[in-house]
Amino acid sequence: MPSVVATDGTVTDGPHPETKEHLGGFAVVDVASRDETLEWAAKIAAACRCAQEVFELLPDPTV
Repeated sequence: MPSVVATDGTVTDGPHPETKEHLGGFAVVDVASRDETLEWAAKIAAACRCAQEVFELLPDPTV
């Protein structure tokens, strides 16, 4: 399920309404857990002063 991390670190889980926004870039982080992913998204959101969408690209097959 996608999540959005705001610049203040607030996490909102989807689904989200469709928007007309464009993808301006992306980052791939290799982390051990979803919580760690959300921590990194909060750091990126604060640094660029814009909310970050978080999607799982390759689920861990062992889980």
